[in-house]
Amino acid sequence: MLSILIPSYNFDVRKLVHQLHQQGISLTVPFEIICIEDASLQEYVELNQTINALSFVTHQVLSNNLGRSKIRNYLATKAQYDYLLFMDCDSMPVSEAYLSNYIVQIQPNQLLYGGRCYQEEAPKDLTLYFHWHYGTHREQSTAKARQKNVYQSFMTNNFLIPKNVFQSIRFEESLTQYGHEDTLFGLALQQKKIPIQHIDNPLEHIGLESNYVFLKKSELAIQNLYTLHTKHSVHKEIKLLYFFLQTKRLYLHYPVLLLYIFTRSFLRKNLFSRHPQLTLFDFYKLGYLIQWTKKH
Repeated sequence: MLSILIPSYNFDVRKLVHQLHQQGISLTVPFEIICIEDASLQEYVELNQTINALSFVTHQVLSNNLGRSKIRNYLATKAQYDYLLFMDCDSMPVSEAYLSNYIVQIQPNQLLYGGRCYQEEAPKDLTLYFHWHYGTHREQSTAKARQKNVYQSFMTNNFLIPKNVFQSIRFEESLTQYGHEDTLFGLALQQKKIPIQHIDNPLEHIGLESNYVFLKKSELAIQNLYTLHTKHSVHKEIKLLYFFLQTKRLYLHYPVLLLYIFTRSFLRKNLFSRHPQLTLFDFYKLGYLIQWTKKH
Protein backbone atom coordinates (compact mmCIF):
# COMPACT_ATOMS: atom_id res chain seq x y z
CA MET A 1 0.00 0.00 0.00
CA LEU A 2 2.36 2.77 1.22
CA SER A 3 6.07 3.35 0.66
CA ILE A 4 7.47 6.22 2.75
CA LEU A 5 10.53 7.63 0.99
CA ILE A 6 13.07 9.83 2.78
CA PRO A 7 16.20 11.17 1.08
CA SER A 8 18.71 12.05 3.79
CA TYR A 9 21.76 14.27 3.69
CA ASN A 10 23.74 15.13 6.82
CA PHE A 11 20.74 15.02 9.16
CA ASP A 12 19.69 12.89 12.12
CA VAL A 13 16.50 11.16 10.95
CA ARG A 14 16.03 8.83 13.93
CA LYS A 15 13.26 10.78 15.63
CA LEU A 16 11.36 11.22 12.36
CA VAL A 17 11.62 7.54 11.40
CA HIS A 18 10.66 6.32 14.88
CA GLN A 19 7.54 8.48 14.88
CA LEU A 20 6.58 7.35 11.37
CA HIS A 21 7.21 3.73 12.34
CA GLN A 22 5.02 4.06 15.42
CA GLN A 23 2.20 5.47 13.29
CA GLY A 24 2.78 2.91 10.55
CA ILE A 25 2.40 -0.18 12.71
CA SER A 26 -1.00 1.08 13.86
CA LEU A 27 -2.26 1.25 10.26
CA THR A 28 -4.43 -1.48 8.80
CA VAL A 29 -2.48 -1.43 5.51
CA PRO A 30 1.07 -2.60 4.72
CA PHE A 31 3.80 0.02 4.74
CA GLU A 32 7.54 0.44 4.46
CA ILE A 33 10.00 3.22 5.24
CA ILE A 34 13.03 3.65 2.98
CA CYS A 35 15.70 6.15 3.96
CA ILE A 36 18.70 6.61 1.67
CA GLU A 37 21.78 8.60 2.68
CA ASP A 38 22.89 10.69 -0.29
CA ALA A 39 26.62 10.51 0.53
CA SER A 40 26.16 11.89 4.05
CA LEU A 41 29.06 12.36 6.44
CA GLN A 42 30.03 9.24 8.38
CA GLU A 43 28.80 10.65 11.70
CA TYR A 44 25.24 10.88 10.34
CA VAL A 45 25.48 7.47 8.69
CA GLU A 46 26.42 5.92 12.03
CA LEU A 47 23.58 7.68 13.83
CA ASN A 48 20.94 6.80 11.26
CA GLN A 49 21.90 3.20 10.59
CA THR A 50 20.27 2.22 13.90
CA ILE A 51 16.85 2.58 12.24
CA ASN A 52 17.59 -0.68 10.40
CA ALA A 53 16.59 -2.44 13.62
CA LEU A 54 12.97 -1.34 13.11
CA SER A 55 10.56 -3.59 11.25
CA PHE A 56 9.62 -2.53 7.71
CA VAL A 57 12.47 0.02 7.65
CA THR A 58 15.37 0.08 5.19
CA HIS A 59 18.40 2.33 5.53
CA GLN A 60 20.80 2.53 2.59
CA VAL A 61 24.01 4.54 2.18
CA LEU A 62 25.27 5.92 -1.13
CA SER A 63 28.94 6.79 -1.52
CA ASN A 64 28.32 9.25 -4.37
CA ASN A 65 25.94 12.18 -4.07
CA LEU A 66 23.04 11.94 -6.53
CA GLY A 67 21.41 15.29 -5.81
CA ARG A 68 17.86 16.27 -4.87
CA SER A 69 16.13 15.09 -8.05
CA LYS A 70 17.99 11.89 -8.86
CA ILE A 71 17.85 10.59 -5.26
CA ARG A 72 14.05 10.88 -5.28
CA ASN A 73 13.81 8.99 -8.57
CA TYR A 74 16.12 6.35 -7.14
CA LEU A 75 13.99 6.02 -4.00
CA ALA A 76 10.93 5.36 -6.15
CA THR A 77 12.68 2.44 -7.86
CA LYS A 78 13.23 0.84 -4.45
CA ALA A 79 9.58 1.14 -3.38
CA GLN A 80 7.50 -2.04 -3.40
CA TYR A 81 4.05 -0.49 -2.87
CA ASP A 82 1.65 1.40 -5.13
CA TYR A 83 1.59 4.72 -3.27
CA LEU A 84 4.68 6.81 -2.60
CA LEU A 85 4.93 9.30 0.26
CA PHE A 86 7.89 11.63 -0.25
CA MET A 87 9.13 13.77 2.60
CA ASP A 88 12.17 15.84 3.51
CA CYS A 89 14.47 14.46 6.19
CA ASP A 90 14.51 17.70 8.22
CA SER A 91 10.81 17.46 9.02
CA MET A 92 8.46 16.16 11.70
CA PRO A 93 4.76 15.26 11.51
CA VAL A 94 2.53 17.69 13.37
CA SER A 95 -0.32 15.21 13.77
CA GLU A 96 -0.19 11.81 15.46
CA ALA A 97 -2.55 10.73 12.67
CA TYR A 98 -0.25 12.02 9.92
CA LEU A 99 -0.10 8.75 7.96
CA SER A 100 -3.77 7.86 8.40
CA ASN A 101 -4.74 11.38 7.29
CA TYR A 102 -3.16 10.55 3.95
CA ILE A 103 -4.48 6.99 3.74
CA VAL A 104 -8.15 7.99 4.07
CA GLN A 105 -7.87 10.52 1.22
CA ILE A 106 -6.02 8.41 -1.33
CA GLN A 107 -7.54 8.48 -4.81
CA PRO A 108 -6.17 6.82 -7.96
CA ASN A 109 -4.35 9.22 -10.32
CA GLN A 110 -4.40 12.06 -7.78
CA LEU A 111 -1.53 13.66 -5.88
CA LEU A 112 -2.04 14.74 -2.26
CA TYR A 113 0.01 17.60 -0.83
CA GLY A 114 -0.04 18.06 2.93
CA GLY A 115 1.79 21.37 3.28
CA ARG A 116 4.60 22.77 5.38
CA CYS A 117 4.67 24.65 8.65
CA TYR A 118 7.20 26.17 11.03
CA GLN A 119 7.46 26.45 14.79
CA GLU A 120 5.07 29.06 16.18
CA GLU A 121 7.65 30.80 18.34
CA ALA A 122 10.38 32.79 16.64
CA PRO A 123 13.87 31.33 17.19
CA LYS A 124 15.90 33.12 19.82
CA ASP A 125 19.01 32.66 17.71
CA LEU A 126 19.06 35.67 15.35
CA THR A 127 21.09 33.74 12.77
CA LEU A 128 18.07 31.46 12.22
CA TYR A 129 15.42 34.18 12.16
CA PHE A 130 15.51 35.03 8.44
CA HIS A 131 14.73 31.45 7.36
CA TRP A 132 11.95 31.14 9.95
CA HIS A 133 10.44 34.52 9.01
CA TYR A 134 10.46 33.70 5.30
CA GLY A 135 9.02 30.24 5.88
CA THR A 136 6.15 31.38 8.08
CA HIS A 137 5.16 34.18 5.69
CA ARG A 138 5.82 32.63 2.28
CA GLU A 139 5.72 28.83 2.61
CA GLN A 140 3.27 28.10 5.42
CA SER A 141 -0.38 28.24 4.36
CA THR A 142 -3.65 26.39 4.71
CA ALA A 143 -4.98 23.89 2.21
CA LYS A 144 -7.77 26.32 1.31
CA ALA A 145 -5.25 29.02 0.44
CA ARG A 146 -3.01 26.63 -1.49
CA GLN A 147 -5.91 25.24 -3.49
CA LYS A 148 -6.41 28.68 -5.09
CA ASN A 149 -3.10 28.20 -6.93
CA VAL A 150 -3.05 24.43 -7.13
CA TYR A 151 0.17 23.76 -9.00
CA GLN A 152 2.15 26.86 -8.00
CA SER A 153 1.57 26.07 -4.31
CA PHE A 154 3.00 22.56 -4.60
CA MET A 155 6.31 21.72 -2.90
CA THR A 156 8.16 18.43 -2.72
CA ASN A 157 8.62 18.30 1.06
CA ASN A 158 5.45 16.34 1.83
CA PHE A 159 3.39 14.67 -0.89
CA LEU A 160 1.74 11.36 -1.70
CA ILE A 161 1.50 10.16 -5.28
CA PRO A 162 0.45 6.91 -6.98
CA LYS A 163 3.54 5.06 -8.15
CA ASN A 164 2.31 4.72 -11.72
CA VAL A 165 1.69 8.48 -11.90
CA PHE A 166 5.14 9.25 -10.54
CA GLN A 167 6.77 6.93 -13.07
CA SER A 168 5.10 8.86 -15.88
CA ILE A 169 6.70 12.13 -14.72
CA ARG A 170 9.70 11.67 -12.41
CA PHE A 171 12.03 14.46 -11.32
CA GLU A 172 14.17 16.22 -13.91
CA GLU A 173 17.67 14.87 -13.28
CA SER A 174 19.44 17.61 -15.24
CA LEU A 175 18.85 19.85 -12.20
CA THR A 176 21.81 18.85 -10.07
CA GLN A 177 22.11 21.75 -7.62
CA TYR A 178 19.65 23.13 -5.08
CA GLY A 179 16.36 24.72 -6.01
CA HIS A 180 13.16 24.66 -8.08
CA GLU A 181 13.00 20.94 -8.79
CA ASP A 182 9.54 21.21 -7.24
CA THR A 183 8.65 23.98 -9.70
CA LEU A 184 9.46 21.83 -12.71
CA PHE A 185 7.71 18.80 -11.21
CA GLY A 186 4.60 20.88 -10.53
CA LEU A 187 4.56 22.17 -14.09
CA ALA A 188 4.85 18.61 -15.40
CA LEU A 189 1.84 17.65 -13.29
CA GLN A 190 -0.08 20.60 -14.69
CA GLN A 191 0.84 19.79 -18.29
CA LYS A 192 -0.31 16.19 -17.85
CA LYS A 193 -3.48 17.40 -16.10
CA ILE A 194 -2.77 15.31 -13.01
CA PRO A 195 -4.94 16.70 -10.19
CA ILE A 196 -3.43 17.90 -6.92
CA GLN A 197 -5.57 17.86 -3.79
CA HIS A 198 -4.22 20.13 -1.07
CA ILE A 199 -4.94 18.95 2.48
CA ASP A 200 -4.07 20.21 5.95
CA ASN A 201 -1.56 17.54 6.96
CA PRO A 202 1.70 19.47 7.33
CA LEU A 203 5.22 18.52 8.18
CA GLU A 204 7.02 20.98 10.41
CA HIS A 205 10.29 22.12 8.89
CA ILE A 206 12.74 21.71 11.75
CA GLY A 207 15.97 22.21 9.82
CA LEU A 208 16.26 25.99 10.07
CA GLU A 209 19.39 27.23 8.34
CA SER A 210 21.65 30.12 9.21
CA ASN A 211 21.18 33.44 7.42
CA TYR A 212 24.18 32.96 5.17
CA VAL A 213 23.33 29.36 4.26
CA PHE A 214 19.70 30.22 3.54
CA LEU A 215 20.68 33.19 1.37
CA LYS A 216 23.28 31.14 -0.49
CA LYS A 217 20.73 28.39 -1.18
CA SER A 218 18.29 31.04 -2.39
CA GLU A 219 20.93 32.25 -4.84
CA LEU A 220 21.55 28.69 -6.06
CA ALA A 221 17.80 28.30 -6.55
CA ILE A 222 17.78 31.46 -8.68
CA GLN A 223 20.52 29.97 -10.85
CA ASN A 224 18.40 26.86 -11.30
CA LEU A 225 15.39 29.03 -12.10
CA TYR A 226 17.30 30.66 -14.95
CA THR A 227 18.12 27.18 -16.25
CA LEU A 228 14.40 26.37 -16.22
CA HIS A 229 13.75 29.59 -18.11
CA THR A 230 16.30 28.86 -20.84
CA LYS A 231 15.90 25.09 -21.20
CA HIS A 232 12.33 24.34 -20.16
CA SER A 233 10.46 27.49 -21.23
CA VAL A 234 9.34 28.37 -17.72
CA HIS A 235 8.23 32.00 -17.86
CA LYS A 236 5.17 33.71 -16.42
CA GLU A 237 4.37 30.83 -14.05
CA ILE A 238 7.02 32.10 -11.64
CA LYS A 239 6.63 35.59 -10.18
CA LEU A 240 10.39 36.29 -10.12
CA LEU A 241 10.72 35.38 -13.80
CA TYR A 242 7.67 37.49 -14.62
CA PHE A 243 9.28 40.60 -13.11
CA PHE A 244 12.60 39.69 -14.72
CA LEU A 245 10.98 39.61 -18.16
CA GLN A 246 8.90 42.74 -17.51
CA THR A 247 11.91 44.81 -16.45
CA LYS A 248 13.78 43.53 -19.51
CA ARG A 249 10.92 44.52 -21.80
CA LEU A 250 10.92 48.01 -20.28
CA TYR A 251 14.74 48.32 -20.58
CA LEU A 252 15.08 48.50 -16.80
CA HIS A 253 17.64 45.75 -16.27
CA TYR A 254 20.63 48.05 -15.97
CA PRO A 255 18.95 50.55 -13.61
CA VAL A 256 17.75 47.67 -11.40
CA LEU A 257 21.18 46.04 -11.52
CA LEU A 258 22.94 49.26 -10.52
CA LEU A 259 20.53 49.82 -7.64
CA TYR A 260 21.04 46.22 -6.54
CA ILE A 261 24.83 46.54 -6.58
CA PHE A 262 24.79 49.80 -4.60
CA THR A 263 22.27 48.56 -2.02
CA ARG A 264 23.33 44.91 -1.67
CA SER A 265 25.10 45.43 1.66
CA PHE A 266 22.10 47.31 3.05
CA LEU A 267 19.73 44.61 1.80
CA ARG A 268 21.69 41.84 3.49
CA LYS A 269 21.87 43.82 6.71
CA ASN A 270 18.09 44.17 6.71
CA LEU A 271 17.47 40.52 5.84
CA PHE A 272 19.74 39.34 8.64
CA SER A 273 18.08 41.62 11.21
CA ARG A 274 15.19 40.93 13.59
CA HIS A 275 12.86 42.78 11.18
CA PRO A 276 13.58 41.49 7.66
CA GLN A 277 11.38 42.93 4.92
CA LEU A 278 10.47 40.28 2.38
CA THR A 279 9.76 42.88 -0.31
CA LEU A 280 13.44 43.80 -0.07
CA PHE A 281 14.28 40.12 -0.42
CA ASP A 282 12.15 40.03 -3.58
CA PHE A 283 14.21 42.92 -4.96
CA TYR A 284 17.44 41.21 -3.88
CA LYS A 285 16.46 38.10 -5.85
CA LEU A 286 15.54 40.13 -8.93
CA GLY A 287 18.85 41.99 -8.81
CA TYR A 288 20.78 38.77 -8.29
CA LEU A 289 18.99 37.14 -11.24
CA ILE A 290 19.81 40.06 -13.54
CA GLN A 291 23.44 40.04 -12.41
CA TRP A 292 23.67 36.26 -12.93
CA THR A 293 22.34 36.51 -16.49
CA LYS A 294 24.87 39.23 -17.34
CA LYS A 295 27.73 36.97 -16.22
CA HIS A 296 26.41 33.82 -17.86
